[in-house]
Amino acid sequence: MDIDTSRAVYLFTHGRFDLREKAVTALKSSGITTEKIIDASPNKTGDVGDYMAMLWMPPNPDHIKMQCITSIKPVEPEGMIGLWKGVEKEDIGTISL
Repeated sequence: MDIDTSRAVYLFTHGRFDLREKAVTALKSSGITTEKIIDASPNKTGDVGDYMAMLWMPPNPDHIKMQCITSIKPVEPEGMIGLWKGVEKEDIGTISL
């Protein structure tokens, strides 16, 4: 899996805050610096070319699904998903937790 380490990585814990540090450690072992790892928020998306790192599969994740943001459409925010509802992405690989 090729990751541009100069880009932001938005981390989605799906409520599993107890696994956040483990996820950050796994991302760092893949060459991503702590400064580039951002906790995902429903109020702000990343940009095209940035990454989404999702603990997968909820509710008991055992890996991180990595996705690259390919386009962003303007949307009305919806629930927990918020503005991410308008983000289109492409799966690029997984990282073990």
